[in-house]
Amino acid sequence: MKNAETTGGKTGGKTGGFSRRTFLKGLGTTAATAMAAQTVAVAEELEKANAERVFGPGAIPVTLSVNGQKLKLMLEPRVTLLDALRNYSSLTGAKEGCDRAACGACTVLFDGVPVYSCQKLALEGQGHTITTIEGLSQGGELTPLQKAFVEKDALQCGYCTPGFVMSATALLANNPSPTPGEIKHACAGNLCRCGTHPHIVAAVLQAAGIQNENKTEVVNYASLADE
Repeated sequence: MKNAETTGGKTGGKTGGFSRRTFLKGLGTTAATAMAAQTVAVAEELEKANAERVFGPGAIPVTLSVNGQKLKLMLEPRVTLLDALRNYSSLTGAKEGCDRAACGACTVLFDGVPVYSCQKLALEGQGHTITTIEGLSQGGELTPLQKAFVEKDALQCGYCTPGFVMSATALLANNPSPTPGEIKHACAGNLCRCGTHPHIVAAVLQAAGIQNENKTEVVNYASLADE
């Protein structure tokens, strides 16, 4: 005859050799251990947060490296990089279009990477290399890309142009011979409300030394309506 403990039967208030009391005690111990671990983790996070330096709310000294120059400003911690450039210095090339990372008019290079300056705090720029549209030309001489924008008429109102130039500059620095598709992808975060995107692509191709057939398709909408 098989032992009741090995068959799951009840023997002396036990089920399978494991009592209800032991089971409940185990649950309590596990819960207490988990709660203790969570308490320790919360305490460590609070200690870390309390150890961090708090800035503001008043103006504090901020030093930015912009276009190879040190820019020393007194700013409230809430001031964005775009606001610092436009309103606390003479660098107004980056434009404020949407102020919510939707148009790209405020694009600058942050350690060589195009970013929306309206979405970065000026504080975050400390210790990094920042380049604006003003920092591209040397000695008053435009870069090949800037010249191509002029020659290819890659601007209309011009408000979005600095952002496009910065995005395209970053592209050519990493990919000297881009395809039209790669140019469009690199500039996907920039919006031209005037609709001059084809000319922008042509300008970047010219700056890269790539021959481009600039074809214009004329559509007779009157004839399409008659069909």
